[in-house]
Amino acid sequence: MLKKLSRGERAFDIFNTIFLVVFMIVCIYPLLYVLFASLSDPYKLMQHRGLLLKPLGLTLNGYALVFKNPSIMTGFLNTLFYVVVGTGLNLLLTCMSAYVLSRKNLLLGKPLMLMVTITMFFSGGLIPFYLQVQRLGLIDSRWAIILPSALSVWNLIVMRTAFKSIPESLIESAKIDGANDFTILFRIIIPVSKATLAVIALFCAVGMWNSWFNAMIFLRDRSKYPLQLILREILISNDTREMMNLPKGSAQFIKADAYKTLIKYSTVIVSTIPILCVYPFLQKYFVKGVMIGSIKE
Repeated sequence: MLKKLSRGERAFDIFNTIFLVVFMIVCIYPLLYVLFASLSDPYKLMQHRGLLLKPLGLTLNGYALVFKNPSIMTGFLNTLFYVVVGTGLNLLLTCMSAYVLSRKNLLLGKPLMLMVTITMFFSGGLIPFYLQVQRLGLIDSRWAIILPSALSVWNLIVMRTAFKSIPESLIESAKIDGANDFTILFRIIIPVSKATLAVIALFCAVGMWNSWFNAMIFLRDRSKYPLQLILREILISNDTREMMNLPKGSAQFIKADAYKTLIKYSTVIVSTIPILCVYPFLQKYFVKGVMIGSIKE
């Protein structure tokens, strides 16, 4: 039998529903605005004022110009490489480190964990960071994007907490059967921690996909630039006429200013959609993985 709600509870539910709907609209509208703008006629878009609730003169010219630009496609492939390799390496190092730090009989376990945690709050700064990467010979190397961010302390703490929640009897049984630490980690610990692993993978992939600062500092060769750094150049330089390969001084080159905003919006969509497609596949693990890795200790 359903419990009858009081007047205050009904009022709270109504207010809560209205608030969440408004909040959802506030979050979704900027994304829809960029999507509609990328599909709009550039001249109509320049003249438009106010809310944009649908494309103005549906056109795919912006996307056609974006995909004709070799820098965009090169940056896209580079970003895929950084995301796949960086996420894989991050997960491997995180799981191995978390397994070691989660063992109860680890010698100096607490001091080691304290040293790891301190790095979350204190760092050497940008100049020592650059000098370290330079001394390692990673300047203008793809590994300069992957290795410095190959391990996140926050992800390590979440994964360690998830590993500690696994019954110790399960690990002891495996040791009695002759399993070593690598077998226990990869055949027992990781399979039962899929939810947390999926969340950490999502964090790593999104962080690597959106990363551009390290690339701006360490990379010199434009053929190694990630997509986000190329997008940053397009948005900051405010000059997209070269993307259109138009002869200077021509009427089309002069009118190309109208396509600046269109190309920017199209580039934002191209760089955002792929990573958004990852969320539906990992959503079912998100809440469970974070809760397991953050509450139990």
